[in-house]
Amino acid sequence: MGKSTSILVMLALMVSFGSCAQKRPITHDPVVAKQGDTYYLFCTGPGITSFTSKDLKNWTQQDPVFPESPEWALEVAPGFNGHIWAPDITLYNGTYYLYYSISAFGKNTSAIGLVTNATLNPDDDNYKWEDQGIVIQSVPNRDLWNAIDPNLIFDENGTPWMAFGSFWSGLKMVKMNANLKEVAQPEEWHTIARRDRDAGLADDDPGNAALEGPFIFKKGDYYYQFLSWDFCCRGEESTYKLMVGRSKSVTGPYLDKEGKRLDEGGGSMVIEGNKNWYGVGHNSVFTFDGKDYNFMHGYDASDNGLPKLIVKEVSWEDGWPVVAPMN
Repeated sequence: MGKSTSILVMLALMVSFGSCAQKRPITHDPVVAKQGDTYYLFCTGPGITSFTSKDLKNWTQQDPVFPESPEWALEVAPGFNGHIWAPDITLYNGTYYLYYSISAFGKNTSAIGLVTNATLNPDDDNYKWEDQGIVIQSVPNRDLWNAIDPNLIFDENGTPWMAFGSFWSGLKMVKMNANLKEVAQPEEWHTIARRDRDAGLADDDPGNAALEGPFIFKKGDYYYQFLSWDFCCRGEESTYKLMVGRSKSVTGPYLDKEGKRLDEGGGSMVIEGNKNWYGVGHNSVFTFDGKDYNFMHGYDASDNGLPKLIVKEVSWEDGWPVVAPMN
């Protein structure tokens, strides 16, 4: 659905922290890549906020990806304030592809953009983020879906697909062109998760079928779709929780542990909040040095409900992902 004004407060605090090393940096919607001995984290923030770490424990804030907003942002979302949402990072054929979301809270005046770079190391002579423009756009009263929260995945044949979406008629997947910059022709679309939406709502109303942030992770014979249910960005009122389903086909149908389809309201719990964390969700999963890690954010009850980075190692039991509960 997007991020509320509580995130604006969070982002102001994030910027004020500067380059101090942090154990749990203020973070929303994290994704991570590793180049050399350094982990690079990208997340929602002014110009796409970034952090680096050598150990996945101590994080130092770096310069944002965009020193100025993309030129097209205001055309897509009038009133856009420079806060770019929910990036997704992929290394492909020697180039880093960083997808990102431009939107307005509670509206599907949204677009997924792409910026590329030959390296993540700002000290490298080849370091330069180059914006590739809009990849997918949603328009109110035309589309009953929301073009935010992108995630790129390649199937077993090397075909690229993009999962994305928030609220409205659910989470979508679309086949991508081989250049990773545009939707493939002829177009092929799938609904990969949805929850019941109240009947009779106007097309520009997101409704209360709260789900967003799909992330597809291949493990063994299965593609696992991680997704967040319920509400983010509300401090102590946040109810985010992380769900999962799996499929042997990248396009689904994805089934939960009980065999219910995710596009029919199914989903199995991975992790939820507790008295110390009001809600946890919007995750990404990556394999580093032979271990699978789940990166997400949670709303810290000990710090006014600010969203903090959470990193947990993933184990697998009976073909399903398991992470330690929040403590």
